[in-house]
Amino acid sequence: MVPELDLSDPAVLHDPFATYGALREKSPVARLLAPGFGSMWAVLRHAEARELLADPRFGPSSASYLRPDVPEHCRPYLRTMQEVGGDEHLRLRRTVAPAFTPRRAEDFRARVARIVDRLLDALPDGPVDLLEHFARPLPVEVICELVGVPGADRPRWHSYAATIATGAGPAFAEALPSAIEDAKGTVARARVAPGDDLVTDLLRTDLSEVDTVTLVWHLVLAGQTPANLVANAVEALLTHPEQLAAVRADPALAPRAVEEALRWCGPQPLTVPRFGTEDAEIGGVRIPEGEPVTVVIAAANRDPRVFPDPDRFDITREPGAQHLSFAHGPHFCLGASFARVQTEVAISALLGRFPDLALADPVERAPDPGTWRPVALPVRR
Repeated sequence: MVPELDLSDPAVLHDPFATYGALREKSPVARLLAPGFGSMWAVLRHAEARELLADPRFGPSSASYLRPDVPEHCRPYLRTMQEVGGDEHLRLRRTVAPAFTPRRAEDFRARVARIVDRLLDALPDGPVDLLEHFARPLPVEVICELVGVPGADRPRWHSYAATIATGAGPAFAEALPSAIEDAKGTVARARVAPGDDLVTDLLRTDLSEVDTVTLVWHLVLAGQTPANLVANAVEALLTHPEQLAAVRADPALAPRAVEEALRWCGPQPLTVPRFGTEDAEIGGVRIPEGEPVTVVIAAANRDPRVFPDPDRFDITREPGAQHLSFAHGPHFCLGASFARVQTEVAISALLGRFPDLALADPVERAPDPGTWRPVALPVRR
């Protein structure tokens, strides 16, 4: 019998890694019950998770972007690459992929470093919440720099990011039209005055106007992941003194620290649900056509079949099997290289600037089964 887990269970909210891990050892597949949303299948083990994420029989819901809580004229701009599959997804992916290569991310490193230094220069005196003053504004500034948003317009994008990241409700419906209009304005400016930015690159492709505007505004939402990743990584290092000492002694370990943070405390416990176009079997369990199925990243990334001593946070871990924090297969995160560079630069600069950095108070977590993130990150320097 397939085990079940209620996502409102306090154990999920308090320690999803242990809770999902116990479930993983019972079965490769389980049922997750989400109050108010129904149930979905969940793949828990690494091998089966990779299999699912690469399986062309599983794709997005064709109606997932038709949200009733936003104006009709905004709905075409909600159809991101996460909401399309098959040949259309492949076409879009191939078109925009050259703008998101690891080399492009490395070329962007110096500009990220300037943003990081500016934010660190502006930290208030005394104990400070690094989430509010550093980790949260950083990705929005980086995205604005990436797409060519002028400095005077960036405060609005910070506001959009904070509101749109909630994903629902009246505030989301109110903010989305303004974000889309600003994205249209960004695209229009790049047509008139091309620059050294992502939008200018996209305008050289055969993307439609709708696809280009959609990608620009959606970067604001998708780009929030590094905020929680930076915060989680900093907390993990500060609560593991031997690992903190290792990266301080050898700054070249920073990239490994980022990869281990992605594996051990990545901010997304679950992937976006996919839907089967036919009946399929995963891990010996039959998944009926049309039913939602997710990968439990928090379980797969600590699968002892793949990762030795998986519950240990170890930045000296030898590179081996790939974690699934950026997914796998056709929907592997397009911005993974930029997220890696951004997080590495942020951690390196933070530790280099403040040799006595330490937590000022215990970190509280948001009671949200969809993300693993702190409410605040209070530190002293």
